[in-house]
Amino acid sequence: MEVLTTYAILKITWWLLLGVLLMALAIMVGMDMGVGTILRYVGRTDEDRRIALNIIGPHWDGNQVWFVLGGGAIFAAWPTLYGTAFSGLYVVMLVLLWSMILRPLGFEYRSKLASAKWRNLWDWTLFVSGFVPMLVYGAAIGNILVGFPFHFAQEGTAVSVYTGSFITLFNPFAILAGLVSVSMSTLMGSLMLMNRGEGALYERARRVAGLAGPLALILFTIAGIWVANMKGFVINGTLDPGMQASPLTNLPVSIVSGGWLQNYANHPILWLLPLLTYISVMLATLLARMGRSHVAWWLGALGWIGILGTVAAATFPFLMPSVTDPAHSLMVWNASSSANTLGWMLGWTIVFVPTIIVYTSWCYWVMRGKVTAKQVAEDDHAY
Repeated sequence: MEVLTTYAILKITWWLLLGVLLMALAIMVGMDMGVGTILRYVGRTDEDRRIALNIIGPHWDGNQVWFVLGGGAIFAAWPTLYGTAFSGLYVVMLVLLWSMILRPLGFEYRSKLASAKWRNLWDWTLFVSGFVPMLVYGAAIGNILVGFPFHFAQEGTAVSVYTGSFITLFNPFAILAGLVSVSMSTLMGSLMLMNRGEGALYERARRVAGLAGPLALILFTIAGIWVANMKGFVINGTLDPGMQASPLTNLPVSIVSGGWLQNYANHPILWLLPLLTYISVMLATLLARMGRSHVAWWLGALGWIGILGTVAAATFPFLMPSVTDPAHSLMVWNASSSANTLGWMLGWTIVFVPTIIVYTSWCYWVMRGKVTAKQVAEDDHAY
């Protein structure tokens, strides 16, 4: 029993750690993506656009480490989830990768030629590589609530069978969730530009922040009302949290109207998570309009934590629910790696994640301050 209890604790720990990685990805990577999304609006001149790119230039590729860590954590801690998601959703994954491949090209090639057409072309690629990944990110979160069309073929091996299509994954609710994600990334990107920008660039970024925050809350509210009235997944039996991972286990799962609110009904304290979202984003918007962008940025980060925490609280312990066969849904309990693997990974995580946080914080501290047109013009290595 002790082994099972330890195993269950490790599963929950890695579920929390995966949440932390996804939150860091949304905050740090999303911020850079947001700058790309609004680049052509806040930068009316080539000089302004270069300043905007150089504001995030020292950090954008380093922030991608959270994307790598998130994928690596799913691969190692939840191999069944990784295999099912990446095989069934490979078309969406390719769209995500193709759009992100454009990103480094846009940064590196944009200013190689002085041609306006050349630079405009790469500005649009930076828009695409900012907007599309955050739309896909939000849509993926939205589909957890909608459920995925897959099941496992019980032919001696756990072979997942995906029965949906590309369009299925971009259903109306998923698009709504994607727009929430884009709005939040735009908010964070505009606040970053306010932190390190000046003049017209600063003022346009402030206007964007003043609009992106309320838009995110409106979309978040619509999504919440939608979730309250949609069918959700619930466990209608007893499960052993320390069970051995097996996707072929027929789970006592059913789909009922309002099912995603069951955890909130059982634990009312969870309502603090959506409340955190509203308070944080409203204050971030207010402070941005007042010009206090640094505090607003941290409040925006809290808003992201509230949004993702709201979804996590509703869906726990589901990771990838199946609408084709609810009994084949992937959960924290039945989709994890072994206790030995989770234990070793936890040990290395305790060492490396704080190291990454400290190093990233140091980089931002060393390269703090405003980015000016003069600095960009005089720096041969500037974007």
